[in-house]
Amino acid sequence: MKKNFIMLNISKLFILSPLALCLAGCTATPEAKVPGNSTAVNEAAHIFPDYRDIVVPPNVAPLNLQITDEAEAYVAQIKGAGREVLAAAADDGKLQFDSLEWKNLLQAAKGQKLDVTLYAQRKTGWVKFPAYTIEVANEPIDRYLSYRLIEPSYELYRQLGLYQRDLESFNVKTIYENNRNFNQDENHCVNCHNYQNYSTKRMLFHVRAKHGGTVFIENGKAEKMNMKSDSILSSTVYPTWHPTKNWVVFSSNQTGQAFHMGNREKVEVVDYGSDLVFYDADKKQLSNILKTDADLETFPCWTPDGLKVFYCSAHIPQFANTTTEQRRDLITKIYNTVRYNLMSITFDPQTRTFGQPQLEYDCAALGKSAAVPRVSPDGRYVLFTLADYGQFHIWHKTSDLYVKDLQTGEVRALDATNSKAVDSYHSWSSNGRWMVFSSRRDDGSYTRPYIAYFDREGKGHKAFLLPQRDPEQNLLLTKSYNVPELTRDAVTLTADEVKACIYADEKAQKVSYK
Repeated sequence: MKKNFIMLNISKLFILSPLALCLAGCTATPEAKVPGNSTAVNEAAHIFPDYRDIVVPPNVAPLNLQITDEAEAYVAQIKGAGREVLAAAADDGKLQFDSLEWKNLLQAAKGQKLDVTLYAQRKTGWVKFPAYTIEVANEPIDRYLSYRLIEPSYELYRQLGLYQRDLESFNVKTIYENNRNFNQDENHCVNCHNYQNYSTKRMLFHVRAKHGGTVFIENGKAEKMNMKSDSILSSTVYPTWHPTKNWVVFSSNQTGQAFHMGNREKVEVVDYGSDLVFYDADKKQLSNILKTDADLETFPCWTPDGLKVFYCSAHIPQFANTTTEQRRDLITKIYNTVRYNLMSITFDPQTRTFGQPQLEYDCAALGKSAAVPRVSPDGRYVLFTLADYGQFHIWHKTSDLYVKDLQTGEVRALDATNSKAVDSYHSWSSNGRWMVFSSRRDDGSYTRPYIAYFDREGKGHKAFLLPQRDPEQNLLLTKSYNVPELTRDAVTLTADEVKACIYADEKAQKVSYK
């Protein structure tokens, strides 16, 4: 019998004594050894997360898992490279591997496959489930993963923050967290964190509402900038650092959201205006790149050589010569017909000038819409999402990951990586062999970080959920992971230092415009 997961958001806990807990029912964890006698069964074990037949980095934390088939005890055996790692669980089915044994196993098994066999002790005795494999890649993943955790709310910003996970362990560092209890006087959001060239030496993120501004962090020093200017469309939003220079290209977006009354989608986030702007962080100076009424440009991304910017653009002729209010009203009527193409624009670093927009992929002609282009570190591929319309694909069930081969021009879906639910907000590892993205494939409501191998032939492999010490944690945490970004090094500032910068409104500097 398969056990069902129950998702709870508990506001009050009643603490029981250890004796009371035992009286309520508890089973001791059995010894971690392969059962002497077991009966092979044909049905596969029901496990969460689904770690079957995946490719993993040689430096990832243990893939702890839970068997949800009803039983009294469980054992997992992993064999490969002349080594064996065992784990056992009581009737909760939570199998947690020794971290040191796991690390040594993966290092020894680089480029090889591991055989995983699961056992369950039923009332009739031990059963042995069909084995499966885990392949260990030669290439590591960047050690640190940054993300935002956000509750599925739309008006208040209670207990929202930026965090950094050490992928080689289960350690999590708080970069910054706002007020845990709602306070109207301090209500603010943090979003759009971004790093330069996979390093935390240069980092930025936005603060919205109270204490608003953009926080720039360079070599352990944080400062807040007021990025507003009458010469640009709106606030700066989606960023991309130049790979080597202290320059950032932002989109400047006028954004709104609406709620569906009778639709399989829950929320619609739309732009009714968006341009591209260039920011010189040394001079603290903004300038427009593309400023148009009838074209919505968004989601910029530099190429690794710093000579081109990819972005997405939707042409809406009805927007020409209209006011903000007219565009806001019109977008609610045509939102599901707005489609973004994949575009690029060249850049001359000597003159700091941009060329003419170039069409990279005509998504609109296919009845599709592109979002979030991300160029691989070797410059060979651009990874992006395609959905039926719009650009905020994190709420679109039709969103899938695609790549364009910039050498051959071929565009293809990453079928082995994608799911039937939302897959979006993706990023590359610094060696180009790993992708991390947000997916709603587990329950359709919460986005969680999935990791997938991208091989040298340009093929995406089956994705796996970010491992946790408690394999059930991903389901019990009632928050969404947002914008997963990989870095080679850790953020050095403390959360208190970041908070001091955010709250020091009197020290915020104003940008100039050129």
